[in-house]
Amino acid sequence: MNLDREAGFSDRDVEVLEDRLAYDGFFKIRQLTLRHRLFAGGWGVPLSRELFQRHEAVGVLLYDPVRDEVALVEQFRVGTLHRGGRTNAWGEPFAGPWLLELVAGLIDAEEAPAEVGRREALEEAGCEISTLEPICSYFSSPGGSDEFFYLYCGRCDLSGAGGIHGLAEEGEDIRVHVLPVERAFTLLADNRIGNAHTLIALLWLQSNRERLREQWR
Repeated sequence: MNLDREAGFSDRDVEVLEDRLAYDGFFKIRQLTLRHRLFAGGWGVPLSRELFQRHEAVGVLLYDPVRDEVALVEQFRVGTLHRGGRTNAWGEPFAGPWLLELVAGLIDAEEAPAEVGRREALEEAGCEISTLEPICSYFSSPGGSDEFFYLYCGRCDLSGAGGIHGLAEEGEDIRVHVLPVERAFTLLADNRIGNAHTLIALLWLQSNRERLREQWR
């Protein structure tokens, strides 16, 4: 990555030669033929790429600074269904197809990311967020998808949290787990968290936990 923005490449340095809609369902897939400028100068050869188009998304780490607890949700994820007998770096079976995650959801038209985070916290965990703090925003998997993710930490009262939640009409079956923060950090260290959004949020909390407890209490 060229850190000098004025000298770096931009979308003006990409030429789209062909763009067609290959699949139009809940998500979309576009078939692109393109070329881009090269670091050494000139243009590269035409490339054929499929682009998986998704809505922008929001994830929230629910944190209770008084009880020093977090709430994570467990639900089925089809993307982990065929991991088979593969293992993680510790030689242990990879988690799935049920994962521990943040509450998260897709952004509909005209919605602000923070609004989505508060809505999803109620729908997926029955929790009301009193304060939202941005963690970061990023592309989830830009090699083949345009999904852009907004990540927050949300202050909640987790004293009565737990149980099964989700919208039945959307096929959601979500179990809420309330964990002491140290337990969540142990799961992180033991490679028991199998998705990037939750990994990033818990690593952020490790660095910001004491500040949040002082600020939010």
